[in-house]
Amino acid sequence: MTDFAAIDFETANEQPSSVCSVGVVIVRGGVMVDSFYSLIHPEPEYYQWFCRRVHGLGPEDTEDAPVFPDVWEKIAPKIEGLPLVAHNARFDEGCLKAVFRVYRMDDPGYLFHDTLAASRRYYGCRLPNHQLQTVAAVCGFDLTRHHHALADAEACAHIALKLL
Repeated sequence: MTDFAAIDFETANEQPSSVCSVGVVIVRGGVMVDSFYSLIHPEPEYYQWFCRRVHGLGPEDTEDAPVFPDVWEKIAPKIEGLPLVAHNARFDEGCLKAVFRVYRMDDPGYLFHDTLAASRRYYGCRLPNHQLQTVAAVCGFDLTRHHHALADAEACAHIALKLL
């Protein structure tokens, strides 16, 4: 697969619709040609301590951020016609579907591919785990800003180019 969009969401709380940041990397012809990052005002609008501990974002970061429909308006044209790739795609696809429901947006039914599943198939038990940073390192990508949505999307794109 040489044309796709790698995507990663971070959430503010346990609700999948509470996306508070998104990173997208566009790959065409096997080359990363564009990227996009935005903070998002989450819905519902509260932060759980465990989410803050993971990604470091809080209400002070997103209080003036745009809401999801305004952010998606910028992303949708960039990814039109492309399959989406995520590491643990079930999470990111679930976030996307949930936030579409919350804002009563039409779900275009994006096709998702999962680099976590690909890693498990390809590497099996040769890796200690199949976490994003582990798989990225094995694929030659140094993920120094893990849980920053754009850095995670970049790592996912790199893995997808190697494994999908």
